[in-house]
Amino acid sequence: MTSAGERGLVLVVEDDRAIVELVALYLRRDGFGVLAESDGEAALAAVRRHRPVAIVLDVGLPGLDGIEVCRRLRAAQDRTPVLFVTARDDEVDRILGLEIGADDYVTKPFSPRELAARVRAVLRRTMAADEDVLVVGGVRLDVDRRRVHSGDEEVSLTATEFDLLAHLMRTPGRVFSREQLLSAVWGYAAGAGMRTVDVHVAQLRVKLGRPSPIRTVRGVGYAADEAGNGR
Repeated sequence: MTSAGERGLVLVVEDDRAIVELVALYLRRDGFGVLAESDGEAALAAVRRHRPVAIVLDVGLPGLDGIEVCRRLRAAQDRTPVLFVTARDDEVDRILGLEIGADDYVTKPFSPRELAARVRAVLRRTMAADEDVLVVGGVRLDVDRRRVHSGDEEVSLTATEFDLLAHLMRTPGRVFSREQLLSAVWGYAAGAGMRTVDVHVAQLRVKLGRPSPIRTVRGVGYAADEAGNGR
């Protein structure tokens, strides 16, 4: 049975056993579980079976090489982060690998400590990207597609309403003053425009329905959280 570890399972695809053992040692120290495969076909099967959080993939595998493994994963819409390991210190090879969907690469000989750090960095970037789908309470906001759902219903928002809601939802629980919201969303400083924030919040609450995730903090401003009071 393969242990996923505290941070998830990393699939290491490498036919040099000594490299596998060294890389696995450092990844396990970082809290990852490690599964090793030595060829491309076995790697594809392992991805389907174990759903790793990241793949450390040797480019120069026997048979189905690492480039083709990555190509097949991306063609199947599998976005598991891939970090290439290559003995080819050739810019063309590296660019090709990144263009087909690899997330990073290291060149042999490499520091296993650096490789483990790069795996952590790739996962941090992936998690940051995932934050472009924001969820607070019953509201789900897709930043890239600029779509909002409250429960099962899609909600139609103006561009400014969307930007205001996204700003609040990016840091759930944080209280923003009206001045801060004016600056971040509208791009100008406080003044006569402060009432604008209140009007847009009121419109958002009507459109999102109850319970609204937007909470009023009297005398301060607004926050988005699970306990939004709808007022």
